[in-house]
Amino acid sequence: MGYDLKEKSPAIPQGSLVLVTGVTGYIGSHIADQFLEAGYRIRGTTRSNDKAAWVRELFTKKYGEGKFETVVVADMVKEGAFDEAVKGCSGIAHVASDLSFSPDPNLVIPPTLAGALNAASAATKEPSLKRFVFTSSSVAIDNAQLNTPSFHITNTGWNDSAIEKAWAPPPYTPDRGYTVYCASKAQAERELWKFVSEKKPRWVLNCVLPDLNMGTILHDSQAASTGAAIRSIYRDGDMTTANMFPPAWMVNVRDTARLHVAAVMDPDVTNERILAYAHPYNFNDVLAILRETYPGKEFPKDVEGLGKVTGSVENGPGAELLKRFGQSGWTGLEESVRENVGL
Repeated sequence: MGYDLKEKSPAIPQGSLVLVTGVTGYIGSHIADQFLEAGYRIRGTTRSNDKAAWVRELFTKKYGEGKFETVVVADMVKEGAFDEAVKGCSGIAHVASDLSFSPDPNLVIPPTLAGALNAASAATKEPSLKRFVFTSSSVAIDNAQLNTPSFHITNTGWNDSAIEKAWAPPPYTPDRGYTVYCASKAQAERELWKFVSEKKPRWVLNCVLPDLNMGTILHDSQAASTGAAIRSIYRDGDMTTANMFPPAWMVNVRDTARLHVAAVMDPDVTNERILAYAHPYNFNDVLAILRETYPGKEFPKDVEGLGKVTGSVENGPGAELLKRFGQSGWTGLEESVRENVGL
């Protein structure tokens, strides 16, 4: 499915090489897939060649030889980590992040910042680099407020509350892990905007801020991050992963990936924070869809006391970019859940 550039030339021409960090991950693999579909070549970073065997096989079979390659970046925290990987690239999608959900901010936040800044530094050293898109998160702006119709999300906010709570003194109890993750995304994105403001690189920075991703899992061996939650419910009736995530907004992972493509190829998208929030949901909504889809299969009971996100979000600009891929806007919750279990 092509992207309508409104008769303008792309910011980087099709056929250019784009670096995707964390390419074996749930979001990273979809970003690579959508760039390949749009006519770009992809170099993906991975911590080991063995880990990336499935993605090389998948994309070579789908797009042919010479379109996809991988490079090992064993430690993105190491100074100069991406310097070799970025050579010859015209764009970067920096997706790799710490998903350990460790409650200790010292183990999560500094490495996440270092990885982002190493990618930015590498981009600045590479003369062919024109576009940099960072996979931020909805939680870089704020945590969703439940049952609060007046709550409104814009692309100007920052989750300073999570940052303050994450850096509170020990003990680092397990319940602090999600807050630390939120703070890591907020601080990493903020540092990238600061880098651009101070260094004034030749490349353009855009950020995509998705809420919870769901939808197709490209390979069964993937841990699949948030996508694993629905898969676990469907396969085993296991709500462990689902219970980690409070009610919020969801987005189809393919929509998230396409917004990254738009952020790199569209010359009109510059210095933007693109909000990828499609529909409010909670996991009782997901259970209802699964029960309707599989009436003969047993699923866990609804979670008592789950609230609802009842506020609003400025998600129109993201929907308009998706329309330029030929779709009607955001992919729906029901379709995304069914895709998540392979339908």
